[in-house]
Amino acid sequence: MDRLDDMLAFIKVVDTKSFTAAADRLNLSKSVVSRRIGELENRLGARLLNRTTRKLSLTEVGQAYYERCSRILADLEEAEQAVADLHAAPRGRLKLNAPVSFGVLHLAPAVAEFLERYPSIEIDMDLNDRFVDLVDEGYDLAIRIGRLRDSSLIARKLAPARVALCASPAYLKKHGIPETPEDLGRHSCLLYTNLPSPELWPFMVDGELRNIRVSGPIRSNNGDLLREAAIAGLGLVMSPTFLCGEALSRGELVTVLPRHVPSDTSVNAVYPQNRHLSPKVRVFVDFLVQRFGPRPYWDCALLATMAADVDTELDAEPGAL
Repeated sequence: MDRLDDMLAFIKVVDTKSFTAAADRLNLSKSVVSRRIGELENRLGARLLNRTTRKLSLTEVGQAYYERCSRILADLEEAEQAVADLHAAPRGRLKLNAPVSFGVLHLAPAVAEFLERYPSIEIDMDLNDRFVDLVDEGYDLAIRIGRLRDSSLIARKLAPARVALCASPAYLKKHGIPETPEDLGRHSCLLYTNLPSPELWPFMVDGELRNIRVSGPIRSNNGDLLREAAIAGLGLVMSPTFLCGEALSRGELVTVLPRHVPSDTSVNAVYPQNRHLSPKVRVFVDFLVQRFGPRPYWDCALLATMAADVDTELDAEPGAL
């Protein structure tokens, strides 16, 4: 404890540039603060401060020691705050950002259930599809879907973000079912314009990822619109299952080329790299992980289709059990 007290006295003297001001901050006498700094320098065997009648300044050794002491005391404060947070009841306003469609379809019902469990928390949910700056715009948390950009944010995976290529039964009956990704060049495809290259759709072909160029009658920055256009029989759509899962379950859409569609992205909660994670953010992220999980409810129809596809292949293989 003496070492920590000496470190704290040293930090306060440097920050205030005065033994008198540091003593006032620590509620000690100036002589006690001066003695602690002297004992610290004697123990280290190095001078930390240049003292003159007009000002104090750090020596080179003192500068290095100041930086290390600052980190140690900050880590100690963070550890104590983290323990206090674990025992504190989550409360306060949680400012959240999320994509429009995911927010309406899946976050809205989740938030209703969450607030029943944690009535002392208020949710301020901002839905838009732009890339917000959490720190500059004051968000506690954001939901982001897809591959994350490199950043200083902390991310936690909430669920896989699987994608399905799908069309209505009526469209496929009229135009035929594509048997290979290359067949899509002869089909109407509905393009999502929030992607960097809407006309290039990725597929796994012979173990390699290839981009297939497609075209079609509708381009839009809204996935809900494209899903409805596909249900209406206007073409094929490459859609995240959190958007098209219900239509797949009802049979309004069916999957096409499921083995060729890559699905290696995820739904993530991201939050600033604060000194500690507040209880309101922690319990909300834990709640979403539990609610969605590795097999989210919106994937039921797709996973059933993929399982059936595997069973069909096994049945077709000679000697399959």
